Amino acid sequence: MCWRAQIHSETAEAPDSVLQDIHDGDGSSSSGHQSLKSTAKWASSLENLLEDPEGVQRFREFLKKEFSEENVLFWLACEDFKKMEDRKQMQEKAKEIYMTFLSNKASSQVNVEGQSRLTEKILEEPHPLMFQKLQDQIFNLMKYDSYSRFLKSDLFLKPKRTEEEEEEPPDAQTAAKRASRIYNT
Repeated sequence: MCWRAQIHSETAEAPDSVLQDIHDGDGSSSSGHQSLKSTAKWASSLENLLEDPEGVQRFREFLKKEFSEENVLFWLACEDFKKMEDRKQMQEKAKEIYMTFLSNKASSQVNVEGQSRLTEKILEEPHPLMFQKLQDQIFNLMKYDSYSRFLKSDLFLKPKRTEEEEEEPPDAQTAAKRASRIYNT
């Protein structure tokens, strides 16, 4: 799945090592032009939005304006973490996620219940789903709070309008104008 978006170094206070791991599925940055009707997919569910690199990029821009970009960054980091298999890498990534998003001194702290129950000791025995409950809390926060506002924002509505204009047959407007002139004379 290619739900991950390019993290630009100027975007967050999170350590570069965490942010560099969050990128497009193919390692390239998003093109800036989404496929036709992608906004319809984004509007259908937060899950669909998070599977589209362009959708993630626009959602991040929106969250940044709302001062809550850390939520999607945490969610993406957890998705990457769940796919890791090497124990040593999992330990390092778990510690990075904890220090970046969950500890009391985190630079991009997310607001989740139960974060105090995660201690550095649990990081020594990582498993792919160790952050799942916290990730679910953040997903629900985004889904029931930020996502609905995103769908009303220009970051969503502008590409939606562009897609709708691209779908419209090129001569549809001129035919309507011609009909208007015929009936108005």
